[in-house]
Amino acid sequence: METSPIPVVTVQTAPFDDQRPGTNGLRRKTAVFEGKKNYLQNYVQSVLSSIDLRDRQGCTMVVGSDGRYFSRAATEVIVQMAAANGIGRLVIGHNGLLSTPAVSCIIRKIKAIGGIILTASHNPGGPAGDFGIKFNVANGGPSSDTVMERIYQVSRTLEEYTICPDLRIDLSRLGRQEFDLENKFKPFRVEIVDSVEVYLQLLRSIFDFNAIKSLLTGPDQLKIHIDAMNGVMGPYVRRILCDELGAPANSAVNCVPMEDFGGRPPEPGLTYATSLVDAMKGGDFGCGAAFDADGDRYMILGENGFFVNPADSVAIMAANLSTVPYFRQLGVKGFARSMATSTALDRVAKAMKLALYETPTGWRYFGNLMDSGRCSLCGEESFGTGSDHIREKDGLWSVLVWLSIIAARKQGVEQIVREHWVKFGRNYFCRFDYEGLEPRAAFYLMRDLESVITDKAFTSQKFAVGDHVYSVERADNFEYIDPVDGTVARNQGLRVVFTDASRLVFRMSGSGGGTGATIRIYAESFERDPERHNRETQVVLGPLIAIALKISNVHERTGRRGPNVIT
Repeated sequence: METSPIPVVTVQTAPFDDQRPGTNGLRRKTAVFEGKKNYLQNYVQSVLSSIDLRDRQGCTMVVGSDGRYFSRAATEVIVQMAAANGIGRLVIGHNGLLSTPAVSCIIRKIKAIGGIILTASHNPGGPAGDFGIKFNVANGGPSSDTVMERIYQVSRTLEEYTICPDLRIDLSRLGRQEFDLENKFKPFRVEIVDSVEVYLQLLRSIFDFNAIKSLLTGPDQLKIHIDAMNGVMGPYVRRILCDELGAPANSAVNCVPMEDFGGRPPEPGLTYATSLVDAMKGGDFGCGAAFDADGDRYMILGENGFFVNPADSVAIMAANLSTVPYFRQLGVKGFARSMATSTALDRVAKAMKLALYETPTGWRYFGNLMDSGRCSLCGEESFGTGSDHIREKDGLWSVLVWLSIIAARKQGVEQIVREHWVKFGRNYFCRFDYEGLEPRAAFYLMRDLESVITDKAFTSQKFAVGDHVYSVERADNFEYIDPVDGTVARNQGLRVVFTDASRLVFRMSGSGGGTGATIRIYAESFERDPERHNRETQVVLGPLIAIALKISNVHERTGRRGPNVIT
């Protein structure tokens, strides 16, 4: 019996005034997406309408999620709306699951026009948690400022969206599903693909899997402990580290994706990955790692819980890229880091006589550098590192780089880090996060602080704290001019640089899910003397933090007694 074509329906709606995407797409409390009529549909339509109609007709897009609550329902809506808006083919991960690095990988592999990722990264899941929608463009990376502005402008005037409400797909069935739509000449196609396979093929082409497998299974076996934090990375960890590379099955924990991530924020840091930290402190494992919900961020721990600061991690990777076949074959072009990330990477770049680019926070700024062949490795202090193999930060790739270094150097994590410090010096670095602040209070605090540090008199200031005297060398509001296309990004963070190369950075972030603003304070101090590399980070940076608190008055102006999180 012939089935009749699925109708395409136009639905009247009204615009929302709060759908401007941030660095990581649009993030709100899950209840906003789930409960506000047409909120999800409006934003999806804004994303689809931001693509030129000629490019959109018959094109291919990728869809994936980190498995958080509401992802399945949202995926169904995206499929129905993509069909109605002329998309020709959707490639979706099995059960809707795809890590952010895998989405970037697939977009590039199949030359899709872009991809939609349902994630709020390390933010909590569940009905009371956060939800997010992120649009990645054809190079596999996050939307540029221009694309995000286009999406926002569409959202402000949207009066209708188109959808095929009767279209139903089975996310659990691998393979192709085709649908005939009203007034469409070609059938709409959905392909449900293995979530891991294409990404695994890419990793095989980058790394020496035999060397890593020997490390994890040989006579001097490195025992690892990997925490997928009940996010999307569980299937990737099991398939790649255990099945492919031979790590024992019990090396991997919390590998079943859960809609609420087991009731804890899927944040791979010392604050929330406590079960990993405790396991590593026992001394039974030589290397530990945790991943966030969508798999782009990671944390590395050494034996006895030795913590590798993410800013050190990217610098150590840079100094050891020759351990990875991909870089031996293609060479290393240059490095990049976000402005707030410590300058440890700069010292490696200088020693290797390579360019170092300092960008605003946001992976999209690295994409232009990589697309133009200027940059091979980049990183941010927020536990994100990646290379030009894709256009996203990549947690599992980062862990495999570390395992490659350990295999080649036949040293433990802590020894590798300490030898790096001896060679290049140590950058003591920490970050204070003041979360959930009243947005207006945070805005005025940053505005007034900018007035203080950009005053001409400030550059001659000296701050005495205990027996330390810090002399200001320069202070500014960071501005970035893209060396590829000349675009300018202003107001990217306040920074104070002292004559001894110590730094303070202040940034305001609003992408946390619509629950107020976050002010982040970063402190950094360089130490060349190896005799002084064993000091407590908070002791070393205490005087700088005292200066930061004094010039910002953050406690007095916010009513806080301290930060929510210290990294």
